[in-house]
Amino acid sequence: MAPPPPAPQGHQLCIAVQAVSVNPVDTKLRRNHAAGAAERILGFDAAGTVLAVGPEAEDFDVGDRVYYAGDITQPGSNAQWQLVDSRLVAPMPTTLDFAQAAALPLVTLTACELLFCRMPFQLDCSRARGKHLLVIGGAGGVGSMAIQLARHAGFRVTATASREASQQWCRQLGAEAVVDHSMPLGPQVRALGIEHFDVVLNLADTDAYWEQIGELIAPQGHVGLIVEPKGALRIGDPYKAKSVSLHWEFMFTRSRFATADMAEQHRILKRAASLVDAGVLQTPHTRTIGPINADTLAQAHALVESGQTIGKLTLAGWD
Repeated sequence: MAPPPPAPQGHQLCIAVQAVSVNPVDTKLRRNHAAGAAERILGFDAAGTVLAVGPEAEDFDVGDRVYYAGDITQPGSNAQWQLVDSRLVAPMPTTLDFAQAAALPLVTLTACELLFCRMPFQLDCSRARGKHLLVIGGAGGVGSMAIQLARHAGFRVTATASREASQQWCRQLGAEAVVDHSMPLGPQVRALGIEHFDVVLNLADTDAYWEQIGELIAPQGHVGLIVEPKGALRIGDPYKAKSVSLHWEFMFTRSRFATADMAEQHRILKRAASLVDAGVLQTPHTRTIGPINADTLAQAHALVESGQTIGKLTLAGWD
């Protein structure tokens, strides 16, 4: 007989996991796991039902349907139950099922924090209205949410995608134009009548597009990065000449360092759920592979590592 779930402590919730999604960070952690190192439970994105509430957890009751992206320092979501800090959790959108909701948290938090916490813009403000924003890697999970959030904030969004299906996905999410990132970006952008971008989000390959971004970014523009570079990058001209601001986003910063504003992730996810329910945002969920087990997780990891996925893959339910 399986042991019962542990009682949550402090701010924790004990959550019965109903669906999970696989992200590139899951595959990187699996590949980089050293032989002989202690085993760890992978998985971050999840949606499920609250089983128990810790004494310091607020705003949650047993039975609540919730979604979250978790904490890289704690055991992950690829398990039937999970202990999660309630400040990282929010009620899931009422219009979605568990699989659709599980596709949202990590990519929504990453895109929202990058645009509206790291950069001087606001989700519900006209300050960005009419500014040009480029999303490199628009058909991925983070790109899918960045396109939608940027459009809601008033940006004119151009995305990059290399295949017809992924280009169509970007347009469906609200990109005004889509260019092919397998080709030089400058000529394609100029053909659109765009001279510079006020904001560039490089969500794909930091090294590969560094020089091109330096040419495309506007003076006093903002560049957002999420992928660790493979080598040294020149951070002088044209970045220095243009006084460009660089913004790194790592979704696990707040939980990893237990920052005083950890509950901001609760607020972001709560706001995102309201926008989904209002029809303003759509889930990046594109496919549910099957129930949560070792075989379907291996299949999902292989698909994510192929680099050919659009949006987000999920697994839902148990054998």
